[in-house]
Order: sequence, then C-alpha cells, then structure tokens
Amino acid sequence: MNDLRLVTLSLPDKKAKAMTTPFNILILCTGNSARSILAEALFNTLGAGRFKAYSAGSHPTGRVNPFAIEQLRSLGYPVDDLRSKSWDEFAQPGAPLMDFIVTVCDNAAGEVCPLWPGHPITAHWGFPDPASVIGTDEEKRAAFAQTLRQIRNRVQLFLSLPLETLDRMAIQSRMQAIGKDPL
Repeated sequence: MNDLRLVTLSLPDKKAKAMTTPFNILILCTGNSARSILAEALFNTLGAGRFKAYSAGSHPTGRVNPFAIEQLRSLGYPVDDLRSKSWDEFAQPGAPLMDFIVTVCDNAAGEVCPLWPGHPITAHWGFPDPASVIGTDEEKRAAFAQTLRQIRNRVQLFLSLPLETLDRMAIQSRMQAIGKDPL
C-alpha cells in the first residue's frame, strides 16, 4: 500500500503517474484562527485541484480571525467554508485520509497529536502568530499580510515539488527543508 496514493506504472521511461485523486493535507495550529486558516486557503487555491487542504487546531478558538478573512478576500480567495475546528474531527472514523500534515505554530508542533490514519508525511513550518500582534488595526493588517506572504512562499515551494517522482523519504526531507528555509 502506498501512503501517497501514487500509482507507479511499468512505463519504458520509468515515470510515476499520479492518480486523479487530490492529495489531502491537514494544516495544524493551536487556535485554528489565523495561520492554519491562511495555509488552508492558499493550498486549496494555489493547489488548483491537486490538493485538498483542511485546517484544524488543538484548542480551536471557534472563530476565524477577521484579519485572516480580510487578507484572503483581498486576494479573491474563497472564504465561505473556512471555520475554526478541532483536530479531533480528522482523527475520527470516516474523516478524510491525510497524505500530509503540516504544523504552522510551535505550540502545535510540540503537542501530542492524535494518531493519524494512513501514516501521513509530516513537517513543521513555523510562522510568527499575527493574531498576537498588539497595536493598531493597520499594524495588525501588516502582520497578517506578512504572515500570508511567508506562508504563500512555503506553499509554493511545496507545490513545485515533483511529488509523483519522489519517494516518501525524499518528500519528507524536502518538506522539512521547506520549513527551515528563511522567511
């Protein structure tokens, strides 16, 4: 069984071909109100059907930060389905099987996560929390815009990987390296 839902065909050129099923990726944070929400929207939009992204939190706030929604709307990204939710939703029977899990805050990376079915490839991509910025609304907007740019850079690096031709270890290594790239 291949965890990445890849089918390797016996082609003369030895290339791997991906099935039409998109890769599922879960982005985790503590509150699931800002960074993980931004990453979910970026993966779903920039992934152009190749990825289906979800986000969740270990201790969800129950609401998406309005500055996150504002940033996404300004780019024309869909926001209607974004909501703050617990990671427990994705550890339940019947939940989508994840291919990848990325933590985007240091607190979530250090917590004991549920046991994820299917043994997804995991990585940590830490970002400063724009929701913790104290200041004027303009200063908060600037923090959210900066975090959005940083997340977008890492998402684009990941989306550029030739997943269909890499093995699990290579993908794991590259995902971890993306998380270590300077912002």
